[in-house]
Amino acid sequence: MEEIQLVFSIYILCLVKFIAGPLLGKIFDLPILLRMLITVAGMMTSVVLFVYAGDWIKRRIIYRFLKNRKKFTKRNRRFVRLWKSYGLLGVAFLTPLLLSPIPGTLLMSGVENSRNKVIRYMFFAACTWAVIITLAVEVGYEAIPASWIDSWSNKALVSHFDDINVHSSLH
Repeated sequence: MEEIQLVFSIYILCLVKFIAGPLLGKIFDLPILLRMLITVAGMMTSVVLFVYAGDWIKRRIIYRFLKNRKKFTKRNRRFVRLWKSYGLLGVAFLTPLLLSPIPGTLLMSGVENSRNKVIRYMFFAACTWAVIITLAVEVGYEAIPASWIDSWSNKALVSHFDDINVHSSLH
């Protein structure tokens, strides 16, 4: 039951931030394939949700709270430049890295009418980056010396504070 809650929590984080799946999956020692599946499932859930409900969300929520927002902001210009430079496939491919699933999907669905095309491209990008990032985290994590990981852990910090007698100075 506890592992299901862990997997579900990582999945929920992947709805918003793609990198959460590979990193948290490695931290909690989940199998590589499960990390990849959680990451893709999380991203694709938010993609499908925002492709089909994106217009409703824009009308009912975003525009309601941001009525007087500027149209030509630095961020909007970056989105336009990204779109003009790389097109639909490029934006889909860069979404897991530079954007997060929600802004990338809203950007793509705002300029592309074919929902299936947006979902296909985002699925391809999610699968590709899930494999690359999960394997990179796996290799990178193994390359970090164990002494560094131990020094970053809470257990090491607690013992460090016990050694310098912080608890007695607080009373």
